[in-house]
Amino acid sequence: MNDSVRPPRELLARVIDSVGEVVLGKERQVRLALVCLLARGHLLIEDLPGVGKTTLAHVLARVLGLRFNRIQFTSDLLPADILGVSVFERERGGFTFHPGPIFTQLVLADEVNRATPKTQSALLEAMEERQVTVEGETRPLPEPFFVIATQNPSQQVGTFPLPESQLDRFLMRIGLGYPDARAERALLAGRDRRLVMAGLEPCLDPGALPALQSEVSGVHVSAALLDYLQALIERSRTDPALHSGLSPRGGLALLHAARGWALLAGREHVQPEDVQAVFAAVAGHRLTGAGEWLGRPGDMLAARLLDSVPVP
Repeated sequence: MNDSVRPPRELLARVIDSVGEVVLGKERQVRLALVCLLARGHLLIEDLPGVGKTTLAHVLARVLGLRFNRIQFTSDLLPADILGVSVFERERGGFTFHPGPIFTQLVLADEVNRATPKTQSALLEAMEERQVTVEGETRPLPEPFFVIATQNPSQQVGTFPLPESQLDRFLMRIGLGYPDARAERALLAGRDRRLVMAGLEPCLDPGALPALQSEVSGVHVSAALLDYLQALIERSRTDPALHSGLSPRGGLALLHAARGWALLAGREHVQPEDVQAVFAAVAGHRLTGAGEWLGRPGDMLAARLLDSVPVP
């Protein structure tokens, strides 16, 4: 059966199963990452080195059939190393633009917080505008275009934490954590994950992903659900435990992600549990504690908000 006529839930289940062959025991995180891409957002993965952040990005690109580039961020990386540069060619008597690695469909920005703020800004501006301007000429980026950025915890040596204004450009932030005992045993006893990944085939036809993204926008949202969404947003702005609440961009991100989660579940309408399922990933990096809640993790602040707003 052609992907264009398969039910979205069946297509997406194939993607999740394929990713799960490489990234073991992390189905919830895989689902969140997939929802982020379906909602046309960018994903930030924050965790310790070696837990599978890079692997998740690579296998997603493979099973979705997307062109993939990895950029290793370091303290000496320059904006031109990401965006590209014009080089004078004597034979042509003029400058020729050589595109940087950002000109692809899925970009892995590995250890993004090891680069300087100037280089981080070059990436994040491209994320927002989906185009880059080099030497006065604007060039569009490919469609679809996604950034999956990884970062190590900010307390590690040699990191430049992303400011709040740049964090807000990521639709979601997730962590992977250590595998449970069963998944780690399978990892230790099984084949090399790189060999498993090399044997995977794309699960989607080239036109299937844009079609699925369009379906996300069509998932119905009732007036009662919007009331619940607005109540969460309003509570985030008035809760004395929070320094600042969700911005309008954050509210839209929550709506898009909830629609994506509903589509993943095979529903044509959003339910409160869809909002709750994505709330910590969407809101956690946008919330800052105040008073005795200062310094608390974003997941804890998000859970506080969910507990304080009744479900319709």
